[in-house]
Amino acid sequence: MASLCILIPFSGNSQISNDKIQQIVLSKRLIGKKIIFGKWTETRGTETHLTYLGRVKTNEGKTYKIMNSTWIWGLSRRSTNRILIFNGENQYLGNYTVGVDTDLPTKLINKILIFQNTNLHCNKNIVSKISLKNGLPKEFFRECTNGYGDIYKFN
Repeated sequence: MASLCILIPFSGNSQISNDKIQQIVLSKRLIGKKIIFGKWTETRGTETHLTYLGRVKTNEGKTYKIMNSTWIWGLSRRSTNRILIFNGENQYLGNYTVGVDTDLPTKLINKILIFQNTNLHCNKNIVSKISLKNGLPKEFFRECTNGYGDIYKFN
């Protein structure tokens, strides 16, 4: 099943706050649906891709909402990629910054973040799983291939 992608353009040089667009996505509660704000071009503009993965209630009763964020900017189409963490009241708590968008989690199932290897250089058979049942880890390891990968820290 193909994932739904919703494009929400905004005009020219206008800016829309990250907080505002994140709150729009949280309010829609569309799990696994990428929502795109803005339009990047070679000459101007930025584009933000947000995907709400869902919510987790930890064993201690804390609620976290998880969202992927990719912000595309600059002449060479650079991107900043983060896993955004919110509390149960949609207040931003922090993030894990990841190197490339293919390192973002693909699903949240039963309090576990699932990372499918979609990067061309990683072993497609390796799936990293990070449990959130006891809360947010200060850091976690995402394997790419043969025990190598990246460590991501909560900011």
